[in-house]
Amino acid sequence: MLDRLKIFSGSSNVVLAQQMCDLLHIPLGDASLKKFSDGEISVDICENVRGMDVFIVQSACTPANEYLMEMLIMLDALKRASPARITAVIPYYGYARQDRKVSSRAPISAKLRRSLLVRPSVPN
Repeated sequence: MLDRLKIFSGSSNVVLAQQMCDLLHIPLGDASLKKFSDGEISVDICENVRGMDVFIVQSACTPANEYLMEMLIMLDALKRASPARITAVIPYYGYARQDRKVSSRAPISAKLRRSLLVRPSVPN
């Protein structure tokens, strides 16, 4: 069963992801995360995940917006690689305090973040 499981880590929680893998006696998923000179994030999933249960470990601590974008790009890359399931493990959920409308025309940022994670836009 563990041979059908992969755990990948974003930049925010590499140590936690490695500890999870150590407990399960599986290797950490091989992904390449790079930044271009203009700050854009590049992700390359360097192994086959077809038909597997995939977990991404990534917090939204400081810098929250950068880590969020990194997670969305990883989700997109993994979704295109045809895993059976993808689960996001988010030890710190940034924007959680913005979970309701406090004034007219105010956003509900936590709901927006959830929407981005549950159904990331993937063009066909």
